[in-house]
Amino acid sequence: MKLLTDINIKALQPFITYHDKLLLTGSCFTEHIGNYLADVKFSILQNPHGILFDPLSVCSSLISYIQNRRYTADDLFYLNEAWHSWQHHSRFSHPDKDVCLQMINESQAKAHTFLKQADWLIVTLGSSFSYKLADGLMPVANCHKAPAQTFKKHLCTIEETVTALDGTIHQLFHFNKQLKIIFTISPVRHLRDGVVENNRSKARLIEAVHHLADKFDRLYYFPAYELVIDVLRDYRFFDIDLAHPNYAATQFVLEKFAAHCFDETTRTLSEDIKKLVIAANHKPFNPQSQQHKSFLQNQLQKTMQLQQEHPYLNFSRELHFFGG
Repeated sequence: MKLLTDINIKALQPFITYHDKLLLTGSCFTEHIGNYLADVKFSILQNPHGILFDPLSVCSSLISYIQNRRYTADDLFYLNEAWHSWQHHSRFSHPDKDVCLQMINESQAKAHTFLKQADWLIVTLGSSFSYKLADGLMPVANCHKAPAQTFKKHLCTIEETVTALDGTIHQLFHFNKQLKIIFTISPVRHLRDGVVENNRSKARLIEAVHHLADKFDRLYYFPAYELVIDVLRDYRFFDIDLAHPNYAATQFVLEKFAAHCFDETTRTLSEDIKKLVIAANHKPFNPQSQQHKSFLQNQLQKTMQLQQEHPYLNFSRELHFFGG
């Protein structure tokens, strides 16, 4: 009996390796992929603007990295006892204007340098809905809990999304000749927009991204959305809000990502590193027991061997933990 829908996922060519640098940007599902890659010690930079959902905000942020844009105090506004940027996630917000601006510009500079050297850009788009300020129609990436009447909501057409992404991709490929791009669509369901509206929004993203993947040689599509919505296809794979994929669903997607985007050597190494990371998060019942000391010694030997075989990876945390 078949319990899952078959899905054809093309193996990435070329594969991602541990010698690659990866910049990730986009929706909250980006951070599931990014956190996994960081845990198994890939060289990554994740969401330099913070979480972004719509393609226009993603494009704007990427162009700002290419240009190494410096934000000024005029780009900030004060609301609910903190300074914010309409282009950035609230993780950059701060009661002190100078601190807010410093965090933003430090992230900009880091993103500019990293993007110039990156081998891969992974973009996860979450929604076709974009927002603009009702007064002046300036695009907004994060609403920062401002009143709803502050904004005008717009469902981007396929043509708008393709045009924005196409122009950004051309600039990215000119800026970094070696860059390759993976697009995914977030499986998180934006139910606050409405079920019908969420499906329209996702469908437009999917069509736009496939149009571009057919056009550019260095652009690929990974079906994170389809793996959750069409393969798993069950509410037991969602959190209690029925919108966000749960741990089991996320792990399923990440396993497929590793299986189809890493070569065999990279996949084996990532699995070995993951075991060490899990071991380093272990909380012993009795730290003074001989059993725990033997466990630490065994894991220390494995870590030292991996460090010797792969000196370009940083195992300092694990070496410190296991070595005491």
